[in-house]
Amino acid sequence: MARKKKELHPRIVAWIKLARSMGYGYVPIAAYFVINQGRIADVMKGRMSPEVPPAAHLPPDFPALA
Repeated sequence: MARKKKELHPRIVAWIKLARSMGYGYVPIAAYFVINQGRIADVMKGRMSPEVPPAAHLPPDFPALA
């Protein structure tokens, strides 16, 4: 029996798209949201919530790029 992928809230999807466009890697994004890096890949490859646009800004406590 196939497992259903965990759905992400559209706001999180939007933040993921913005963070990736700003140069953040999968690891810090996944760690911040406490999700599997595979969910980041699903978002970025359009397999999850392709209709959600990137956010205008990241959450205020999101880690700064190193």
